[in-house]
Amino acid sequence: MWRRVFPLLRRRSFSTTPEIPTLYSFLQPTIFALKKTPPSTTNPAATTNRQTPKILTQDHITNLESTLHKSLITNNTNEAWASFKSLTSNSAFPSKSLTNSLITHLSSLNDTINLKRAFASIVYVIEKNPKSLDFETVQLFLGSMVRANTAAPAFALIKCMFKNRFFMPFRLWGDILIEISRKNDKVIAFLKVFEESCRIAIDEKLDFMKPDMDACNVALEGCCCELESVSEAEKVIETMSVLGIKPDELSFGFLAYLYALKGFQDKIIELNGLISGFGFSNKRLFFSYLIRGYVKSGSFEAVSETILRSLREQGGLDMNFSEETYCQVVKGFMKDGGIKGLANLIIEAQKLESSTIAADKSTGFGIISACVNLRLSDKAHSIVDEMDAQGGSVGLGVFLPILKAYCKEYRTAEATQLVMDISNKGLQLDEGSYDALIEASMTSQDFQSAFTLFRDMREGIAELKGSYLTIMTGLMEKQRPELMAAFLDEIVEDPRVEVKTHDWNSIIHAFCKAGRLEDAKRTFRRMTFLQFESNDQTYLSLINGYVTAEKYFGVLMLWNEVKRKVSPDKEKGIKFDQSLVDAFLYAMVKGGFFDAVMQVVEKSQEMKIFVDKWRYKQAFMESHKKLKVSKLRKRNFRKMEALIAFKNWVGLNA
Repeated sequence: MWRRVFPLLRRRSFSTTPEIPTLYSFLQPTIFALKKTPPSTTNPAATTNRQTPKILTQDHITNLESTLHKSLITNNTNEAWASFKSLTSNSAFPSKSLTNSLITHLSSLNDTINLKRAFASIVYVIEKNPKSLDFETVQLFLGSMVRANTAAPAFALIKCMFKNRFFMPFRLWGDILIEISRKNDKVIAFLKVFEESCRIAIDEKLDFMKPDMDACNVALEGCCCELESVSEAEKVIETMSVLGIKPDELSFGFLAYLYALKGFQDKIIELNGLISGFGFSNKRLFFSYLIRGYVKSGSFEAVSETILRSLREQGGLDMNFSEETYCQVVKGFMKDGGIKGLANLIIEAQKLESSTIAADKSTGFGIISACVNLRLSDKAHSIVDEMDAQGGSVGLGVFLPILKAYCKEYRTAEATQLVMDISNKGLQLDEGSYDALIEASMTSQDFQSAFTLFRDMREGIAELKGSYLTIMTGLMEKQRPELMAAFLDEIVEDPRVEVKTHDWNSIIHAFCKAGRLEDAKRTFRRMTFLQFESNDQTYLSLINGYVTAEKYFGVLMLWNEVKRKVSPDKEKGIKFDQSLVDAFLYAMVKGGFFDAVMQVVEKSQEMKIFVDKWRYKQAFMESHKKLKVSKLRKRNFRKMEALIAFKNWVGLNA
């Protein structure tokens, strides 16, 4: 917003050159009027007379202050502003509380015109009546500059404060100005304010104007990373020494970056000694910034040597470099086609790394992970191939980021091949890696890769349940019962996988749903052979399959099996509930097996299961409307009796 509103303000209004209006232009009719008033043709004396401030009586001042107070209470901003203008344009000031309330109110509105008013007012008060301004009011205005994401007015205000010796403790404005500087890439501008604040603290002996450690590091960052000036950076360090501010790890890091960039090896050695002298045992930031400086200067041999040196100093433990550091290393090497250089660096690092180092903490993991994050997963694989070509030992940490990338990109065939390579090297993936790869394979319907990964997983992983369920669920969702049956048959005897009746039921149900009744029956026989107990869900799926195929005799055979397993004791035998009763009755009525129908009815009455007779009356009328009892009497007396019993039961004889 401020970039549009303040284009001229940033360029001109903060200047003190004569041709530009003063910061008091808010007293003119046009806010922040930037155009020079054209020469007047009227009498100069008359103009002078018009510009002479009118002397306000005490009553006028009291009335204007009262109006200002009421306007602020009622949020009548324009009236409040008019009252303030009337007072100040006539060399009068409202009370301290009203002055601060007005500026606070204007700062809180967050619109362009009122932020301009707030800025002009606060600068005017600093120059004309600074004792009436509270530090808290200045803080609130600077906070509004953060929200508006504009830097120019904030810096102009601080300079105005310095110029008019309105010395506000650094802790009250320093952090806010740092935030504004970072948001608007104004670190160099902050450096100038920093230097002035330090000068005031030293010359005026005002300890409260002394910047803190964070501010010193921001100033150093500007000198080292933006200006890239050794003299300016060392000037900041000298100032810190005078102020009694000790550098921290970050301070040494910025200097390390600058010295590496400039190739000042003697200074780097000196800096390393100073770090130890100051008692800093963790040199991660020091080495990180050294690496960044060498990368920018194109000194890739120095980059490799620094990483290896950090490992030697850490006794083979990781330095825990950030992802950003590794990404800069990779980008630097890749510009020079550095596949071989990176491969060699990882090989040399592995020689120094402790055997106890975690796979995801190794140098190889950091470099390969950076390749993946930079969308260079194929380059990462090329680094692994180059390591093989150089005869290097490829640790598990080198493979993990590539596998993760392939998994995320659903390149499951390549991931599976890489897993085989890992296994051939005698390395072992963890359960989580296998689970993620198998899930990705199932999602992309690469079932063959999922099976291959699971077989490899069985060789060294104790826990298989998660991946087993992932495969079974995925095959069920994709309606591939033949693969489910083959998979189950392969792992059914593995004690780490708890194959249960419901797994077989899932396959039988899927076959029946797909109209593949023979496959369903074959699975049922296999299930029985392996001594898995069939249950109500098993029979429901088979009954539905037989009905769909209109093979009702198969249902009769199932009933002959089920009735032997039904028990009044609900804890034993088949769960004979309403769903199973309905399925049997409907199928056997359609098939004309009325003797079996009445057996089911008798069993349901015995177990007090409700039966909807109307449904079976309808089924009979649809399939056996022309069936006569007299015809059955001559052929099958028993079937005749069963038919009569059925018709009596459903109420057809009535």
